[in-house]
Amino acid sequence: MTTIQRRLVVAAALGLPVALPLRSALAAIDATRASGFIQSTGNDLVGAINSNAPVAARRDSVAGILRRAVDIEGVGRFILGRFWRTASPAEQQEYSRLFEQTLIHNLASRFGEYQGVKFTLGRSQANTEDDVMVSTSVERPNTAAFTLDWRVSDIGGAPRIIDMIAEGTSLRLTQRSEYASVVQRNGGQVSALLAAMRQQISQMRAS
Repeated sequence: MTTIQRRLVVAAALGLPVALPLRSALAAIDATRASGFIQSTGNDLVGAINSNAPVAARRDSVAGILRRAVDIEGVGRFILGRFWRTASPAEQQEYSRLFEQTLIHNLASRFGEYQGVKFTLGRSQANTEDDVMVSTSVERPNTAAFTLDWRVSDIGGAPRIIDMIAEGTSLRLTQRSEYASVVQRNGGQVSALLAAMRQQISQMRAS
């Protein structure tokens, strides 16, 4: 298992999305709106996870919620960082496609397996002039509760999650470092990262 794969598995096993980035066109959002968005999103996720539907159906429900809540386009571009500019148009297109599959498949498959999840909303406060940090506490049966902070901004007129901080660690920055490491170890070739992502998706589908 590669470092990328281990990082994704660990994050998902904790019930956490992988690193989520900022995108270039952020707009200010007030704390009340951001808090309401996270409360609604959290309730939707908990409802899907705790339902009595088959595991596959729960995964599909979670995937749909994540696609609506997360700025997936911004996710991919931020994590690839400066290598986005050096990638060819074909590599950019392929990366975006693979990244969405990796993110959604990994999280939905993990989230959809757990039941008995509880989600408690904490305080909300402005983080920068463009985003708000909303704190939550997540509980699972037989597991200590953990703190998960959600960064929310206005993307194209709608609230979207742009980062998540698990127990003080920014997941978007961690994932960016992991991806950059793969590209740098392979002479700056984005194609090496694409190959690793394809392999990861293949392994997830087989599991």
